Amino acid sequence: MKTTFAAATLAHLATAAAADVTLINVFEVPREDAAEVVSAWEAAGDVMAAQPGYISTALHAALDDGARFQLINIAKWESAAAFRAASEALRTSGAFRPKEGWVVTPGLYQVLRAD
Repeated sequence: MKTTFAAATLAHLATAAAADVTLINVFEVPREDAAEVVSAWEAAGDVMAAQPGYISTALHAALDDGARFQLINIAKWESAAAFRAASEALRTSGAFRPKEGWVVTPGLYQVLRAD
């Protein structure tokens, strides 16, 4: 029986609910604000790293000045629930306050295929 991509994806996600997750958070910010965003990211990182379920994080900077996303954060968490709880702790801490003109777009992902 041939399995469609959509069916395989749903099956993977259903069975991987307890597996670790990857946060990919893209920052669409003016290039001149990059240093300020990095400072805010560091303050947020201190809060997040102290939360249960945190594994690691890395902030990536665009090499191209014209890149849409100047900064991309990739973090590993033990579970989606752990990340969501940590996000609430971050929100209440006030450690990361985006300013006007910053678009921050986080999303949680699980590995579907790897080589």
